[in-house]
Amino acid sequence: MTIKRVLIANRGEIALRVIRACQQLGIETVLATSEADRDSLPAQLADRAVCIGPARSADSYLNVRAIVTVAQATGCDAVHPGYGFLSENPSLVDACQSEGLIFVGPSGAHMRKMGNKIAARTLAREAGVPTLPGSEKIASADDAVKVAERVGYPVMMKAAAGGGGRGMKIVHDPSTLPQTFTSASAEAGSAFGDPTLYLERYIANARHIEVQVLGDKFGNVIHVGERDCSLQRRHQKVVEEAPAPGVTEELREDIRSAAVKLAKNIGYENAGTCEFIYDEDAKTFYFLEMNTRIQVEHPVSETISGIDLVQEQFRIAAGEPLRFKQSDITFRGHALECRINAEIAEQGFRPNAGVITTWAPPVGPNIRLDTHCYTGYQVPMYYDSMLAKLIVYGTNRDEAIARMRRALELFEIEGIGTTVPFLHFMMGRPEFAEGKVSTHLIDTVMPEFLAGRKA
Repeated sequence: MTIKRVLIANRGEIALRVIRACQQLGIETVLATSEADRDSLPAQLADRAVCIGPARSADSYLNVRAIVTVAQATGCDAVHPGYGFLSENPSLVDACQSEGLIFVGPSGAHMRKMGNKIAARTLAREAGVPTLPGSEKIASADDAVKVAERVGYPVMMKAAAGGGGRGMKIVHDPSTLPQTFTSASAEAGSAFGDPTLYLERYIANARHIEVQVLGDKFGNVIHVGERDCSLQRRHQKVVEEAPAPGVTEELREDIRSAAVKLAKNIGYENAGTCEFIYDEDAKTFYFLEMNTRIQVEHPVSETISGIDLVQEQFRIAAGEPLRFKQSDITFRGHALECRINAEIAEQGFRPNAGVITTWAPPVGPNIRLDTHCYTGYQVPMYYDSMLAKLIVYGTNRDEAIARMRRALELFEIEGIGTTVPFLHFMMGRPEFAEGKVSTHLIDTVMPEFLAGRKA
């Protein structure tokens, strides 16, 4: 099986990232764009760009039929979905397969299994991977009350079909649980078309650690190390790093092994990420979910391993066996990634679309920038606000932090507000320097950042 031409069904920096990987592999690229992205940098750099619909995502990047039709009309062998949009939608996989197109990612069956969080928890338990005390499907508010009493407060209410923080609610007080159940169910139904909820024990002092895995059609599965993604705002990742700081080597190996065990147990193919919650107080970890796609934060794993994960996606999709055994993979140094968004942090992270009048990123050894932006670029209001991912490497974590702080200081962006000042502030926090990160750290230090911006 050979992939000679691929349709990239995405936009922004990930579209450009896939184009770069294809150039290295000698694969021709066709970019599916919306009307808002017809003149984007990825559209300029792809071998060909085809407009598939209006700016609204539902009419373009989320239109399965339009994507498959364009792939066929342009003679593509395969479709790469990037991340977001349809990347974890099994309907796109099914449509590709029915038309003889290779989908660069896992099977629709794996997406369905792992996309439903309740089913994923069951599969994790079957594989011997620890899961948080919790429930199966919650049928009613009364059921939720009974489960919460058994699990113990506080509890986290979650959407079975969800992600990105939507449909997620923390409940500390039994008296508020019925109302919270109703609102969370409505939010889940609106966001995902499925109001199903489940409950898990809420871990107050938590870290978010995930493991990058690769699997092929021959049953081989390897990990490409773990990442710490604990710096989050409203369940959205802000800073990622690899390897995870402040954990024992025994725990690091246990988390990596758990991810491989789960992926191998379900026969997973292509790139995926197993996410875990680490209880800092109990010093133990629990399976959270599996993302059946390439992750936004994949560059930090690439940086410490030397493996191009997107290229490996194409090789696996073409039917090749993994090129690496686990013993072949070595990790060196430390990598950090900051997500730079078109948002004004001191105004509640208000999105800030507009024209970039100056775009002068830092350059130098061990600095990588994944972006689609440039001076004169019109940031559209229709999509995610991420402008770039700034990645740095250091021989150790302290060196990586110092390099990231300096790179953020040198990054000149004018015309729109961005999160660069906030990221620089976080890189200077003593808690971060000491590796005392948690999913609540940003909320804790936000008042100090705001006070400093007003001074």
